[in-house]
Amino acid sequence: MNGMHGIIFSYEKKTGLRELIEHRIHGSIPFGGNYRVVDFMLSNMVGAGVRDVGVIMHGKCQSMLDHLGTGKSWDLSRNHGGLTLLPAFAYAERRGAAGRFRGKVEALGCVMDYLKDIRQDYVVLTDSDLVINLPLDDVLRDHIDSGADLTAVCTSLPGLESDTYFQLDNSGRIVDVAHDVFTPEGFRCLNIFVLRRDLLIQLVTDCMAHNQYSFRHNILQDRKDALHFRAYVWDGYAARIDTIESYYRRSMELLRPEIRMELFTPQRPILAKENDSPSSYMDGSCVNSLVADGCDIQGTVKNCVLFRGVRIEPGADVEGCILFKGTVVRRNAVLRGVITDKYVTVQEGRTLMGHENYPLVIARDVTV
Repeated sequence: MNGMHGIIFSYEKKTGLRELIEHRIHGSIPFGGNYRVVDFMLSNMVGAGVRDVGVIMHGKCQSMLDHLGTGKSWDLSRNHGGLTLLPAFAYAERRGAAGRFRGKVEALGCVMDYLKDIRQDYVVLTDSDLVINLPLDDVLRDHIDSGADLTAVCTSLPGLESDTYFQLDNSGRIVDVAHDVFTPEGFRCLNIFVLRRDLLIQLVTDCMAHNQYSFRHNILQDRKDALHFRAYVWDGYAARIDTIESYYRRSMELLRPEIRMELFTPQRPILAKENDSPSSYMDGSCVNSLVADGCDIQGTVKNCVLFRGVRIEPGADVEGCILFKGTVVRRNAVLRGVITDKYVTVQEGRTLMGHENYPLVIARDVTV
């Protein structure tokens, strides 16, 4: 089904990701050894037949720009359409704004010319910080069959108080929208929305004319009675990466076979940027770990996620850790519950201890 256009929001948020977003925005955080978080939503779209995707960005975009490139890795490199990178802050500056958009509606307003050029009848709006393998073609089909104005993907699984929650009637229509509630109840919104292109343009135009910028407040809450908003309930795996603790916990979940089978289903493959690293070399002990290409393991590794080019020297003991690209752990070092950003070096004989509830994070290019 190719009647849908994809728009992904990738921007800085007020979250607890600390060192992991010092040099990048949320969607470009490495995840699962071979991926960036944005790869999952991009792959969901491509798997559903979406051939045109716009990525609206602001903040520390360089990492995302380098990762996405022309979109070739996701079969989105085309002369017409394909992947389009939209630095919304540049458009906002041209309009005399401060260079950062205040909400999704304002971001869409800044790229209105792009919206008007969309060739498809339907648009799917998503965030870039969600790890999920969702059949978006089923969501679109359900949206069309229901006759709804907007379909929001949600889950009955619990989340944080700061999330958005829906109350539904017996037909699946959204009758109440709440957020920052003391006791969360109802269906938690996953920030994936499907609606007609012309309705999206109409809503954004009307909101911008009234200095309204929030999708949650000014569309979901203010217009839920005037329009037909419907929920698509998804109770499969869905992980929002918004704190260090959630990043660590969700990464460790990938070591469970049932989680990997659900997230990396052959029917809907998750695509990633190609790399030309050689096979990993192992002369030590490696137990229950995800290991990317190009690693050199001569020490002991247990329950870890290792990205490309990680080196574990003889005598080093690493357990329950997430080591980004180019990390080097010298001889006889001991690591527990540690997340290292790119190109970190842990010196010989060092001992670094974190905990699953408060992992120790080492910033990029640091020698410890």
